[in-house]
Amino acid sequence: MFKFATSKTKPYFYKNSIKPLQRNLFNIVFLTIFLTLGITKTYPQDLPPKSNPIPAKNQVDSTKIELTDLTKVIDSTKKDSLKPKKSFLDGKIKRKAVDYEKLDQKKKLITLYNQAEVYYQDIELKSGIIVIDYQKDEVYAGRIKDSTGKYSQRPVFKQGANVVEPDSIRFNFKTKKALVWNSRSQQGEMNIKAAITKKENDSVYFMKGARFTTSKDIDNPEYYFQTNRVKLVPGKKVVVGLTNMVIADVPTPIALPFAFFPMTDKARSGLIMPTYNDSNTRGFSLQNGGYYFALSDNYDLAILGDYYTNGSYGIRFESSYAKRYKFLGNINVRFENLIQSERGYPDYSRANNYNIQWTHSKDGKSNPNSRFSASVNLGSSKFFRQSLNQVNVGSTLNNTLSSSISYSKTFNSVPQVNLSLTATHSQNTNTEQINMTLPTLQMSVDRIFPFAPKDGIKKGFFKNINLQYNLRGENRIATTDSLFFKSEMFRDAKLGFQHSIPLSTNFKVFKYFSASTSVNYNEVWYFKTIQKEYQATTNQVIDKEVAGFDAFRTYSFSAGLGTTIYGTFNFGEKKKIQAIRHVMRPNVSYSYTPSFEKYYDTYDPDGSGTMRKDYTRFEGGIFGAPGKNMSNNVGFSLSNTFEAKVTEKDSTKTEPKKVMLLNNLNFSTSYDITADSLRWAPMRVSGGTQLFKQKMNVNFAATLDPYAINNSGQRINTWNIDNGGSLFRMTSANMTLNYSFSSMDGKESNKKNEQGKRNGGREDDLFGTNTDLSDRRQSQFDQDDDEEKPVSEFFKYELPWDMTLAYSITYSNARREQEITGNSVMISMNTDLTPKWKIGVSTGYDFVQKGVTFTQFRFERDLLSWRMDFNWVPFGDNAYWGFFIGIKSGVLSDIKWDRRSLPDRTLR
Repeated sequence: MFKFATSKTKPYFYKNSIKPLQRNLFNIVFLTIFLTLGITKTYPQDLPPKSNPIPAKNQVDSTKIELTDLTKVIDSTKKDSLKPKKSFLDGKIKRKAVDYEKLDQKKKLITLYNQAEVYYQDIELKSGIIVIDYQKDEVYAGRIKDSTGKYSQRPVFKQGANVVEPDSIRFNFKTKKALVWNSRSQQGEMNIKAAITKKENDSVYFMKGARFTTSKDIDNPEYYFQTNRVKLVPGKKVVVGLTNMVIADVPTPIALPFAFFPMTDKARSGLIMPTYNDSNTRGFSLQNGGYYFALSDNYDLAILGDYYTNGSYGIRFESSYAKRYKFLGNINVRFENLIQSERGYPDYSRANNYNIQWTHSKDGKSNPNSRFSASVNLGSSKFFRQSLNQVNVGSTLNNTLSSSISYSKTFNSVPQVNLSLTATHSQNTNTEQINMTLPTLQMSVDRIFPFAPKDGIKKGFFKNINLQYNLRGENRIATTDSLFFKSEMFRDAKLGFQHSIPLSTNFKVFKYFSASTSVNYNEVWYFKTIQKEYQATTNQVIDKEVAGFDAFRTYSFSAGLGTTIYGTFNFGEKKKIQAIRHVMRPNVSYSYTPSFEKYYDTYDPDGSGTMRKDYTRFEGGIFGAPGKNMSNNVGFSLSNTFEAKVTEKDSTKTEPKKVMLLNNLNFSTSYDITADSLRWAPMRVSGGTQLFKQKMNVNFAATLDPYAINNSGQRINTWNIDNGGSLFRMTSANMTLNYSFSSMDGKESNKKNEQGKRNGGREDDLFGTNTDLSDRRQSQFDQDDDEEKPVSEFFKYELPWDMTLAYSITYSNARREQEITGNSVMISMNTDLTPKWKIGVSTGYDFVQKGVTFTQFRFERDLLSWRMDFNWVPFGDNAYWGFFIGIKSGVLSDIKWDRRSLPDRTLR
């Protein structure tokens, strides 16, 4: 026996889970229409003769009543001893027809012709002709011929959400049996058409000449499963005999002697069939086989596994959960034991890789004062480079994995208090370094204005004085892949708390200047400090860890003064560019932090006792250490925006169009008052703008140093212009350009690479699309399979297309090297050759390394109920190809052909 069960779910709650056949067949629901239409015979005019007349009895004359008999008079309100027959129908029948309604008393027939309709309670029956034979207790509904001689007005029966559309119906409401010709019904994702359907009783139905398909066109499907014998038990199962798969009306060799379909409107547990493949390095394999558990309406679980003949294997747990108006999320846990070559060979290696992904989001309306969210992506640094089931170049090239789990709560007190707990994780997959906080505690008390009036505007220096309280506590862990979740990882954890109380105010100066001042008090608590000692046996200085509570306190002062200057350059209303508006925001700031020498001690670096060096026991703390040197800086910054007024091409518009020339152009530097040399910091210049109707983003930045350098490349206290150079020396510069455009006439594209982004790669497809080998039914392109798009007879000559372009260039001149250290371009293009053919390519070129970057070709054909694609990476470390053709529907997801050549990944 073959059992078709639910396939594993995908991103949302039930991931394309198999929904087996439901009990929505016509002969189930049609029974309700006519169950009561023949229980009692109907006589349209005369009353029926009584077959057993009641004999008359001698009765007392009611006009002769004596006074003594008044108390024995029968109450006229008492019910008749003869119970009336129950009404034929419990409700009213409404019926109508366009041509006529015919009543044939001799043949006992009621005929409704042309657009006949019958309504009874929640039941609707529409057909070309409806005939009720109240002598034979039968009802007939069928089609009629139109003016061209073709049959039209197929019967349509509807009860609630259930709809059945056969060619004709014949039903006997006395025996409760029915015959249905060419019935059409939908059971979940499956459409069923049967030549003859026979209702035996309330729980058993038989079909002959039935077709099962997921095609939307049930009359002309591109494929279907043909069987002659079907037994249906509503709400439980469907059992079929010999079943043959037919494609384009051509029978195929694919056949089953018999099959069993469980029927339910919910997901069901069942086996997931594996995919066969082979690899040059790991031998033959069975991949993505397992079992799906439909645990409840709120959560599920899929267990999948891979096995290779060289001993490599993998196992994955995938679960989705959701509760309406509360939360939703999913968890993926993957583990792989990978073996390279064979034991005894010099290239033999073995690696254990794992990856854990968890996303959780909470509906903000369920509790506005409490929030919880999670976005986790952690595991082995080499997982995406060596995985058996992921082809994700964006994740492979990315060198960072990050996670965050946070809970926050707001206390609606006066003042308001916010509290949050966060656990974070950051992992460099190149160095295999891992930094975590388990957890981070943050608490803040809302601003308090002690001198502000209860009512009225806070104006002036004193009224705007405000203070806050902030608390931050961290348990920070720095470890590596090899020590992850081992005792050494927790032994080296660093714990600390930081308290800060900022006191600030703001006010106006000379009407046009905004001034602000602040005093910040900080107190830091540590539970581990260090003590530097010279160790004579090893002739080196060691850091001795001292356990116990210790703290330091610092304070600082800062002030700022800024304004906004507006300038307009008018060129005339008749000019194409009428005016340019320039907005400048200059700002001068001052900051002062005193020296905290009291927290510093000395140590002997060589054991001679002749030289002492300063250090603080708080070195290496997670919140830093108090500064020994006084800081006294003045900062300067200037931000600019440029906007133009352009004459509209449309003469009907009276107002000019505003065009942004530069979103921002920023200059910033600082001057150290206490420094004995090199007081000026390099000037940082940055800017950005958007071009071509905001489709192209351009960002640039440069660092300009006013000081010269010596022959060894070190900065000297000499102006660069006095050393024979220009006013500023450009030490570095970079520019990035991103351009996305398409033929969609300004419409935004929804193209996203969600799983690729979740794995740590890019959201766009500049590094290709993410390929999850466990489920290839999803399209590689941006499309909505459920959206009905009209297809004209002739395809649009302007092919639909989209393109994403990214360019980056980096210049370095810190030591007069004058080098272009980075210069690359990446491009991704997708187009529709026909309404059903899609192609795409992602590629790029590195002008510094002089080579083509990652390149991927994508081909896809929409075959209505089927999908076919070919994915090809022609060269590079990730070279591979993959071909897939299969049914889109999750009900028959195991009917597919998936062939691929995975990259031969080396375990290092």
